[in-house]
Amino acid sequence: MRMYGDAIRFGVHSGQQYRSFPEMVDLWQRVEEMGYDWISCFDHFRPPLGGPDGPCFEGTSLLSALAARTSRIRCALLVSAVTWRHPAVAASAAATIDHVSGGRLEFGVGAAGDDLGYEQYGIPFPRAGQRLDMLDEACHVLRGLWQEEKKTFEGRYFRLSDAYLEPKPVQPRIPLVIGGEGKKRMLRVVAEHADIWNTLVAEPEVYRDRLDALAGHAADIGRDPREIRQSMTFRAILGEDRREVERRRKAVAEVLPPDSPLWSEYLVFGTPQECVERLRPYLELGVRDFLLGSRPPLDWRTMELFATEVVPALRDAA
Repeated sequence: MRMYGDAIRFGVHSGQQYRSFPEMVDLWQRVEEMGYDWISCFDHFRPPLGGPDGPCFEGTSLLSALAARTSRIRCALLVSAVTWRHPAVAASAAATIDHVSGGRLEFGVGAAGDDLGYEQYGIPFPRAGQRLDMLDEACHVLRGLWQEEKKTFEGRYFRLSDAYLEPKPVQPRIPLVIGGEGKKRMLRVVAEHADIWNTLVAEPEVYRDRLDALAGHAADIGRDPREIRQSMTFRAILGEDRREVERRRKAVAEVLPPDSPLWSEYLVFGTPQECVERLRPYLELGVRDFLLGSRPPLDWRTMELFATEVVPALRDAA
């Protein structure tokens, strides 16, 4: 059965490009107080957006510290790059964070993307096909260590020999979130391993095409695609009227250059009702987790309007 059934969840993907830990504690606690269901870090060392010397806390250690300072909200890593850690190390970190959070962890994995850390830190960055093979093996290792008494695994890139992980996670099944959208290889990995599939926002017809590809892969391995929960990350600038929206859009344009790839992640510049209308097609396509991307400088106005006006309207629509 699909994890969490048909429940609609709303979250904030916060990232961690901040210069002080208290800033992040304040953000996470305020998002929890607003009533959101989910909040997440990412897993970059040197994200390109901040430039070569931009701030970025390490994801797993930060997630553990922030999980200890919240009490209800689901805490996630979106997503752990398979190039950074041996999956047994990632499995152990995840199990520890699940204990720290009291069983609120959702662990995301992916095939890794652009990061200045590869060059700055001398970390190897394999070709895409190899990273996808590594991701497939990593999923076997993660799930095996979390749920089996001991795990032996012989892959091309990773090997375990009667490996134990104790204590096991608090949750009987840590939700495994896989982020990515490649129809040929990535969605094949999603079909086999994911509890939750996350992707960046795309036009509804593009998203529908990816859903069809995912369903085809699931059919090939004998899995019902409805078991895989659909999650979408997007950005927005919301205001009560057009004048407010345009003023705040111009403020973002002073930070993001015109050719920034982040502009494509903005689903709407408009009112809460316009945001509801833009999200409704994805709700009808089966998306059940809506994650609002937010990076510094923080847009508290959008987060508040989304929580107080968009969330209730979409829950009613569902």
